[in-house]
Amino acid sequence: MPDQLTRLPPAASGTGGPRHRAAALLTAAAPALAAYAAVRALGLLVLQLSASAAGKDALHLLGGRWDSVWYQRIAENGYGYTVTLPDGGTHPDLAFFPLLPALERGLATVTPFGVQGAGIAVAWLAGLLAAWGIFAVGARLHGPRTGIVLAALWGAYPTAFVQSMAYTETLFTALAAWSLYAVLRDRWIVAGALCVLAGLTRPSAAALIAALAVTAAAALVREWRAGGRRGLLRRNARMLLGVCLAPLGWLAYVVFVAVREGGPFAYFDVQAQWGNSIDGGRALAAFIAGLPLPAALGLCAALGLLGWLVFLCVRQRQPLPVLVHGIAIVVVSLIGSGYFGSRPRLMMPAFPLLLPPAVALARLRTTVRTGAVVGALALGSAAYGAWTLLGPGPP
Repeated sequence: MPDQLTRLPPAASGTGGPRHRAAALLTAAAPALAAYAAVRALGLLVLQLSASAAGKDALHLLGGRWDSVWYQRIAENGYGYTVTLPDGGTHPDLAFFPLLPALERGLATVTPFGVQGAGIAVAWLAGLLAAWGIFAVGARLHGPRTGIVLAALWGAYPTAFVQSMAYTETLFTALAAWSLYAVLRDRWIVAGALCVLAGLTRPSAAALIAALAVTAAAALVREWRAGGRRGLLRRNARMLLGVCLAPLGWLAYVVFVAVREGGPFAYFDVQAQWGNSIDGGRALAAFIAGLPLPAALGLCAALGLLGWLVFLCVRQRQPLPVLVHGIAIVVVSLIGSGYFGSRPRLMMPAFPLLLPPAVALARLRTTVRTGAVVGALALGSAAYGAWTLLGPGPP
């Protein structure tokens, strides 16, 4: 199993201090960060040109619309805002998790940025941290070249324009990628702590929590069957502590909403008010059934491609935490009852789905060919992003 750490100077493998190791890791990741930044810069350039032609402000499109406004309102005023819909329903701001608005408020306090600018800055920085973590996972599993391609492909994801918006997807993906990397390095307490922060970022942290729990359970079962029953829990104390830490962020917010609203299931009631509940895929099936036949067939083809990618991940024998996280994100995104247009965005943290194509592209004979494929994908993603952001509906 290739590990980029073996290709780094001694400081990165443990003989230097933490700063030296971090510097060596950053140096190794520099090509991946450059590739990711180039892909996203193309997306921003296309957006700026398109917005200028339409007489609109590109930064406002990234930080002043849709969910971004909810996070900024929480950052400025705390929780307590509710919108009443024409049909009498309500949308309370408690549906939005607290870490992003807390970071927006903190950054706006110590910098000249307003809350909107702080939200964009957090998203852009989180995007780089996510690309770094994605590179680290890909490089550990299949070598640095695959890690670079994987980070670039994530930046060229069809709805990657959200990575440049004041949304939570980049922040969550950064925390998830580094948590998974920590598990791969057997750093369970670090993985659990990062999962706590992920649980304060998005409800889809449930997928990451499941990845850690399933991996730990499988490890315990293997050791038990191998005859290591004596002292089993003591030997795995750090792993068990990391698994116990993992759900605390998500649970803390659920408890916060319960206390604030005065009911043990208030969090789930809040999500239901936004139309977010688990229906086993009925809403997705109804949406497809209501489309014109060509559109329905196209969407079914896209879902078939998604299933094929999942199959390739299984056949690739991805490590259990990586595999479980990717599949769980996909499942959670498809079996919910929420707005269909959000589902591709909700699946964006499932970067392990991109590992099979990343490996295939990394094996191309020349860097020029790999770059051409990634460049074409990046251009398509940029065009789609500009078209979506200049349109009327949310991503």
